[in-house]
Amino acid sequence: MAIDTAPSAVPPPSGPQAAPRVAPGGSHRWGHAGLLAPVVGPLSQRIQHEASGSGFGRDGAFVGRQVKPVHRYTKFFSPEVRGLEHLPATGPVLVVGNHSCLFYMPDAWVVAEAIICRRGLDQPAYALAYDLLFAIPGVGSFLRRIGAIPAAGASAEQALAEGAALVVYPGGDMEACRPWTQRGKVDLAGRRGFIRLALRTGVPVVPVVAHGAHDAVMVVARGDRLARVFGLKALRINVFPILLGPFGLTSILTPPPPLPSAVTVEFLPALDWSGLPAGSEHDEAVVSACYDEITGTMQGALDRLRAEIPHPLATGLASLVRGGRRPGRAPEGGAAPEPA
Repeated sequence: MAIDTAPSAVPPPSGPQAAPRVAPGGSHRWGHAGLLAPVVGPLSQRIQHEASGSGFGRDGAFVGRQVKPVHRYTKFFSPEVRGLEHLPATGPVLVVGNHSCLFYMPDAWVVAEAIICRRGLDQPAYALAYDLLFAIPGVGSFLRRIGAIPAAGASAEQALAEGAALVVYPGGDMEACRPWTQRGKVDLAGRRGFIRLALRTGVPVVPVVAHGAHDAVMVVARGDRLARVFGLKALRINVFPILLGPFGLTSILTPPPPLPSAVTVEFLPALDWSGLPAGSEHDEAVVSACYDEITGTMQGALDRLRAEIPHPLATGLASLVRGGRRPGRAPEGGAAPEPA
């Protein structure tokens, strides 16, 4: 499930803002639209239309049929899940994670498996996803059926009001495409929409930290300047990553396959901000303090996991040789849940 940021107060660019400026004589001054303006403009309008529609289309039976294929995929990354007892078995909860490994995102799929294991298929669970994906025929309908909702829509608060688990990756593409040298950093990109959402709704906030996923790819650079040149900002795409593959440098258009790095996912104790005064979501000092609290908590957990498992790629390779068993772990050490 491609997972993006918490809802933003700023709508994605559309209409004239997303279209190229036309100079006298008909030549284009690309401005914000960039080199791909003839494609970006109409697609941006379609994205806005999809985001404004009904966000809900989760089909529990359909989700159940995806469990085994997803498990076969995540098994390649020798996953281990810890702290699942910190996730409430029922009721609304906001799950906030760090995002890695481009669109391969094995950590996100392991989190999804763990949530199903803990809460079952009948309880609703949703994740915020790139608005762009909902504009792609076939992809959008698939995402809705597995429980994804557009990040820029207004469905997140409704999902929590209905008692759902809602997964957000505030760092979005900026974090998922961070350079390999920054793989040990939690980077939520300064985005605070999820903080305001939690303060408005008063739901528990469960941080979930993943280690090892970003060792599966080697991102040389985010390519944020290239994204601006191509006009991808109008689609809420901030990056055009440059990668290192077996044949040298390449881009996101021809990405190398991921390596079998061992992925460890840990659910941390819930943060409870429900005791803060009403309207705290409008107090920037409170919002900043909550942001610092959750990012500090997540970074501390990631630092601890990195110290314990310093070479996740070597750990993953050894695990595959051992038939999927993580070396050095006790039998009860929290392997990813097996599908029924």
